[in-house]
Amino acid sequence: MLLSLQKYSEVRTNKKISAREFRLQGTDGIRSEVRLSSSEEIANLTPQEIFLKLGYITEEFMEIYAYAHIRQLISAGKIRAGDNVVIGWDPRDPKGNHTSAVISGVCKAGANALILGVVPTPLVPMYMLYKNACGGFMVTASHNPRDQNGIKIFCSFKGLKLLPDNDVILTRAVLEVEPSTLRKLILKGKRIDSRREALGLFYKFSLAPKNTWTPPELEKTLFKNITLVVDAANGSLSEIAAKIFRQVGFGDVIEINSKLNGDVNLKSGVADLEGKTIITKEMIEKGTGIFAKHLAITKLFELGYKNRTSVARGNQRICGAVFDADGDRFYRLDYDASRDALIVMNGDEAAFFQAKYLITSNPKRYKGTRYINTVESDLNTSVTAGEQGFSPVLTPVGDKWILLKIALLMAEKQIRTVKKSKERSVLQSSILKKWKDVQNKDSLNVLKVEELELELNQFEEIKKGVERVASDKDDLFSIGSEETGHCITEGYLTLKNGKQAPVFFGNGVKSAINTFVATQILLGSKSTRAYFSNLSHPFRPGYKQTLYVYYINKKLFHKNSQLWNQVKTSIYQEARSKVFNPRLTSFRAESDMLYIVLNSKKGERAAVFVRNSGTENKIGVNLRGPMKSAAKLKYIGEKCIKVILSSMKDFENHLCKLEEDILTQLIHGSVSNTKLKFKKPAGERVLLEMAKQGLVQLTNNGHVLTTLGKWYLSTKKQNS
Repeated sequence: MLLSLQKYSEVRTNKKISAREFRLQGTDGIRSEVRLSSSEEIANLTPQEIFLKLGYITEEFMEIYAYAHIRQLISAGKIRAGDNVVIGWDPRDPKGNHTSAVISGVCKAGANALILGVVPTPLVPMYMLYKNACGGFMVTASHNPRDQNGIKIFCSFKGLKLLPDNDVILTRAVLEVEPSTLRKLILKGKRIDSRREALGLFYKFSLAPKNTWTPPELEKTLFKNITLVVDAANGSLSEIAAKIFRQVGFGDVIEINSKLNGDVNLKSGVADLEGKTIITKEMIEKGTGIFAKHLAITKLFELGYKNRTSVARGNQRICGAVFDADGDRFYRLDYDASRDALIVMNGDEAAFFQAKYLITSNPKRYKGTRYINTVESDLNTSVTAGEQGFSPVLTPVGDKWILLKIALLMAEKQIRTVKKSKERSVLQSSILKKWKDVQNKDSLNVLKVEELELELNQFEEIKKGVERVASDKDDLFSIGSEETGHCITEGYLTLKNGKQAPVFFGNGVKSAINTFVATQILLGSKSTRAYFSNLSHPFRPGYKQTLYVYYINKKLFHKNSQLWNQVKTSIYQEARSKVFNPRLTSFRAESDMLYIVLNSKKGERAAVFVRNSGTENKIGVNLRGPMKSAAKLKYIGEKCIKVILSSMKDFENHLCKLEEDILTQLIHGSVSNTKLKFKKPAGERVLLEMAKQGLVQLTNNGHVLTTLGKWYLSTKKQNS
């Protein structure tokens, strides 16, 4: 959440302000549009003020952010000067202005920078563990547009990410840095090129049979009939993923969107696939097709049509593996000859197949284990997981909450094992106190989790001979997933001493290989018709839709704010009019999210939740429930989105101004793209996001206002 300049001033003068108000971070670190400090539009402002007032990240802000984090850890006694910090990045900053600043910040703080260069995000925590490094930075804005950048921070403990309390502490540290003082500091730490060793580690990890899941007897044949189009989104997996897929044994691998020129996620990657279940031929038609310029998608149609007969007979599969810019998210595409269309498999569906494969191959090990997914998922995901024999768990949005849940489950397992052992008496009171602390609803601090783990590990060494209780499996983990493409299963990293360490990271390549293994084994013997039917509907789908509003003032929507209560009242009123009984539910990890469960006397169970995006400048109204509730939920959502549209737009935002200009141009009817007047590439981005908001749609004659777009424009004029 962005701070006001007033709050910034209060922090600088050591005045007390609430934790909720001074977190710079969103769901996963910081990310925003980038500017260079030399830009005229930001003259006479500090890097902190530029971020707070204008929402821009400069290279100086990146340096401050990295420096503040390392200095804060040194001050807290968590690391020492001269310790190693791992740094990687995606290709969106080809000139290296912002990545160099992060390296500089780390080295000025006194730590050594182990530099990986352009690498997928999961390699940062992986290499941290391998080198026993004290922390890690991934410079990326993930699936966000190419004009944005950011930082993901990884902790030394299990690759966990910062939690709200840590965000608050780091925010204070960032705002207290004096930019002029930092500029004068010398580089105390070393720059160490670690790319070659790190990439070797990633290839070795990705190809290990234990991580690919490929049965030894099927290594040479399992993927032989698959032609795979790899869409690297011009990101971190360019020239990496395709190489791995070839070595795994795919019949033919074609790499698309692998240019390391900064054009990340441009008409490529997973973000544009979100919310899609099928891509038809009409969607790639020139002029009107939303995927007409998506090279990977058009290539799949080309290959599919060319090999239509062999696909229809089941002799060949035409598939796509689609990633985001930093390589931790994966979507799958499959060409269905009977429909001449592409089936889109999202993160939840990929997780379904992976989970089914695990429990089918080893029911004794996985029955009763936890299936973790976020509130964004189809509600039927949890239902289906339970039907398969898993224990479903729901978390807030963000893979960090899945990772935290895994860490807590593992700690609980260790504690429970000791309690059931003959050496129960040596279970120290300090461990039990720390265990109570990490479960405190009012305190979410990753360092407390780390302290608990360190003490447990020491205890494990002391209590040699204590065996785990084999029957106690109800707190073990199987899989964690986000609908947006994060899919987490246990992997095994071979350390320098030859031992294998269990790791849990969002890893697009691992998820892709595991998904293909699962579907080939589970569905490979089925008829072509049954194969594609199962891919299209792996479980009974519920109704799932998210309505967005972009370019907003996020500070207006938080728990018990005027707008928060207004939206809540609207949902309650409309839900009751549709014979739902609304009930407010809270998540300690995301208290500002408005989550309302809807139940009816007919047994319908649905949910509407509203939350600010932690990664983009937008807010979403999320509708989840059974298909029979679709019309009711859509009605509630449309009423809700109008409240937000009329109250939350940030008209000082330059993209919002551009949006307004485009809307005005369309007021009298359709306008072709060639006649629309806007600055490139910002205008192209805004036009795409206007379509995602439902304000405009593309027709044969060009873009035209939707009913919602007309309403919004007329309402805005009335209020101005």
